[in-house]
Amino acid sequence: MLHKFFKNKNISKKLKSRPKNTTIDKTLTCASETWTLTNRDRKQLNIFEREVYRRILGPVYENEKENWRVLTNKEIYATVKKTYYNRDNKVK
Repeated sequence: MLHKFFKNKNISKKLKSRPKNTTIDKTLTCASETWTLTNRDRKQLNIFEREVYRRILGPVYENEKENWRVLTNKEIYATVKKTYYNRDNKVK
C-alpha cells in the first residue's frame, strides 16, 4: 500500500521515514509480542526492514561507472544511523 508513497521523488526522505517508524515498526512490534522469534524470523524482519529503507533512500548514481545501483546493506545502515537517529536513538 505504501509502495507508491516510498517511490515518490517529490516526498523527502525524512517524511518517508515517518510511516516506517510509526506504522510499520509499531505494527510489527505489537504483533510480535505473542511470537517466539526464531533466528529465521529475525532474519526475515531484517530483510523486510532493509527493503523498506531501500525504497525510502532510492538508488545511487555512480559517476565513475555512470550507472545507477542499489545501496548495500552496510551503506543502508550507515545512512540510516547517521541521518535518522541521534545519540539517543530517537528519530530526528
